[in-house]
Amino acid sequence: MSYRQSDRERLVAKNSRIEWTTHTFNPWWGCVKVSPACKHCYAESWAKRVGKDVWGIGAERRFFGDKHWAEPLRWNTAAAAEGERPRVFCASMADVFEDRRDLDQWRDRLWGLIAATPNLDWLLLTKRPDLVSRLTPWGDDWPSNVWIGTTVEDQDWADERLPELAVLPAAVRFISAEPLLGPVDLGRWAHAIDWVITGGESGPKARPTSPSWFRSLLNQCMAADIPFHFKQWGDWAPGQGINLAKARAAPAEDGTTMLRVGKKVAGRHFDGITWDGLPRSRSA
Repeated sequence: MSYRQSDRERLVAKNSRIEWTTHTFNPWWGCVKVSPACKHCYAESWAKRVGKDVWGIGAERRFFGDKHWAEPLRWNTAAAAEGERPRVFCASMADVFEDRRDLDQWRDRLWGLIAATPNLDWLLLTKRPDLVSRLTPWGDDWPSNVWIGTTVEDQDWADERLPELAVLPAAVRFISAEPLLGPVDLGRWAHAIDWVITGGESGPKARPTSPSWFRSLLNQCMAADIPFHFKQWGDWAPGQGINLAKARAAPAEDGTTMLRVGKKVAGRHFDGITWDGLPRSRSA
């Protein structure tokens, strides 16, 4: 069944530490926070750690030169030679659909790069799905190597963003329910979703996720035959079976005792299974 990933489908990440992608490409750095999932943004923290003040409405974005933009061309050539279809997450340090005119020329360059790399599947994840149609050049005829996703951290944001996602004619439509901050019912939009990625929050201010929220999403995916990817527990994991007497404990909203053990110890097994589902393209 497609909600589990076979060994044959797995691609080893070559240029990314993110479990669900092969490569990561950033056309620029910087963004503006728009919803609760942004509160403890890892990208903002990382940018500040390396001395780049690129967050907020008034901040300048960080741009890159030709050498950076040539990397996907090399990935594309290697993919053609190897007979693979690497996934490229674009962008981990920005939102491609942030509505700023100084980004338009860089978006145009990105659309050209996507056209020049037909052996790569480009994963565009946004918290602004309402702006996608206006800021893309493809109308109703999208390239077959473009996947579009949106973040749905709780039901309020699922209700707002999923109707916008559902009408986009991408080869794959997906959601990132990470960090999952509340239960999510996919409801009448399940038919329009090709992939669900979910996980808990990591970082010094991480909020614990209720395990029952993950289980509900998994059950919905199994019922609708949607591939399911459990990325991580994050910094908090269920207390059962973890022998760490000094770990900080906190109750999740569903009553589960969660322990702050760190992302590495918490791992990414759910019910003893590594869920690495991958979608089927609508254009295949």
